[in-house]
Amino acid sequence: MEFKDSVKLARKKLYLSQEMLAKELGVAFATVNRWETGRCKPNYRAQKAFADFCKANGITFDEE
Repeated sequence: MEFKDSVKLARKKLYLSQEMLAKELGVAFATVNRWETGRCKPNYRAQKAFADFCKANGITFDEE
């Protein structure tokens, strides 16, 4: 699964808007939007923050 799909799936599972997810991760709304559209990829720190966020909220991508 590509990162952009992971972001969108996690957001949908938690019923979050892009803006709400951005606040949770400490990034700008436009950043989450670019991740979801595949226009850019996050740096290592942002990937780690996203992974930690998913883990804390019980989201895994194994079932997908």
